[in-house]
Amino acid sequence: MLRIGLTGGIGAGKSTVSRTLAECGAFIVDSDVIAREVVEPGTPGLAALVEAFGESILHPDGALDRPALAAIAFQDDAHRATLNAIVHPLVGARRAELMATAGEDAIVVEDIPLLTENSLAAFYHLVLVVHADVETRVARLAAHRGMNEQDARARVAAQASDEQRRAIADVWLDNSGDTEVLAQTVRDLWAERLLPYAHNLRTRQRAPWEPELVPADPTWPVQAQRVINRLAVACGSKALRIDHIGSTAVAGLDAKDVIDVQVTVESLDVADALADPLAAIGLPPIPGITADDPHDADIARWGKRIHAAADPGRAVLVHLRVEGWPGQRFALIFRDWLRSDQQVRAEYLAVKQAAARAAAAADGDPGAYVDAKEPWFAQAYPRALAWAEQSGWTP
Repeated sequence: MLRIGLTGGIGAGKSTVSRTLAECGAFIVDSDVIAREVVEPGTPGLAALVEAFGESILHPDGALDRPALAAIAFQDDAHRATLNAIVHPLVGARRAELMATAGEDAIVVEDIPLLTENSLAAFYHLVLVVHADVETRVARLAAHRGMNEQDARARVAAQASDEQRRAIADVWLDNSGDTEVLAQTVRDLWAERLLPYAHNLRTRQRAPWEPELVPADPTWPVQAQRVINRLAVACGSKALRIDHIGSTAVAGLDAKDVIDVQVTVESLDVADALADPLAAIGLPPIPGITADDPHDADIARWGKRIHAAADPGRAVLVHLRVEGWPGQRFALIFRDWLRSDQQVRAEYLAVKQAAARAAAAADGDPGAYVDAKEPWFAQAYPRALAWAEQSGWTP
């Protein structure tokens, strides 16, 4: 089951995206719909709200007056916390009931307005964020929900900022303009990323990627953090530390558009025990790769496990290495050495450029890229260790 989190600020227009995904074949779980169900007349949810906020939140017929509730519940953090404490558990229970009816092969899209605020992003394979500027959102709330401007702006201000949403967004969908353009973007996303991702997840296959160098992307660390957050959930206490490593962890260094992450574990047995949990979050193991090329005589301690992303839209390699073993230490030393020494960065970039040409000559074979770099790494290894010793480096 591929699980997609869909979110965006109030008035951003998630319904357009949700509706289009449903038309494509997604199984939609809409938290707004559920939130209405759990506070319908006669439910324990509505009774709890009345007890907390008073009879003034009801219409004459006994139904919930949502604008009246919002005017009270969103006036400060304490009232908002009370509202969330009542509604969220009820929504969660109903959500679980609906999820149980989705097939194992389904692409499930959970529409969750407060996904960012409740720190839920790491529990999804992908997060889609729908965006519209504040003025557009306020106008929509006035036109379609009957809110006055003051209430609308209070609701917008009470939610996460655009910066917070960007940090969790695997896909950023702009809904400030033509909704049909947005709908076509979503259809393309479904065909080109979500369907292949679901297939790869089901079959435990990695998505292919090209070993070509691209200009340094300043968002690589933010993208890596999203991977790290998901790994932290999947690995739990089995991960002693999780680090962004490799070229994309070095600011300003051109690199393959592949996020490398190292998970430090207690033993290779622990690494093997994580094979299924990582495959479940879209990081299946690469069979046959059980060690790094050793750079010293202690060959037995260069063992590792490696996983790659099933997501065709974000290439990731996850290296599981044992704490204190040479490969684990070198991955961290090498990253920090590159960060600290501009001359070494330039030297390594030239090596990478030559390796990319070798890979291109081999019809894009990633193995050719790795093989072309190995001779340089053989002499870079003792240099990096010497730098670590001289600089007083610690992991």
